[in-house]
Amino acid sequence: METNKKIDIVIETTINAPVEKAWEYFTKPEHIVNWNYASDDWHSPTAENDLRPGGKFSYRMEAKDESFGFDFGGVYDTVEERKKIEYTLGDGRKVKIVFSGNDKITHVTEVFEAENTNPVEMQKNGWQAILNNYKKYTESN
Repeated sequence: METNKKIDIVIETTINAPVEKAWEYFTKPEHIVNWNYASDDWHSPTAENDLRPGGKFSYRMEAKDESFGFDFGGVYDTVEERKKIEYTLGDGRKVKIVFSGNDKITHVTEVFEAENTNPVEMQKNGWQAILNNYKKYTESN
């Protein structure tokens, strides 16, 4: 009986922006720090991103009251400019992000392996909240 079966979680959004802009705002550190948090009482004070296969990324996420924070990072496995990003998180979980669209809209789909500490629904809601912040930031800038 297998007890460590991996669960994939899927989140997605559609952004009113061309793929080129959506890609840039998703991958450039100067933009990442403006949307990479799940709620308004958190922020992302730093982001480093070496966007290439074998390159590393690290984003700092912390509560604005400084009560808690953590680094979120990993290593890129696949990078297809304006199409797909695949990476492995520091704990070994896999993430795949697909961008599709045209000169007016971009659809972003993220598939990530759930971790075993928090409930799946909590993880999905947290990642979706971050993706929603990304959409809001990209559309308003």
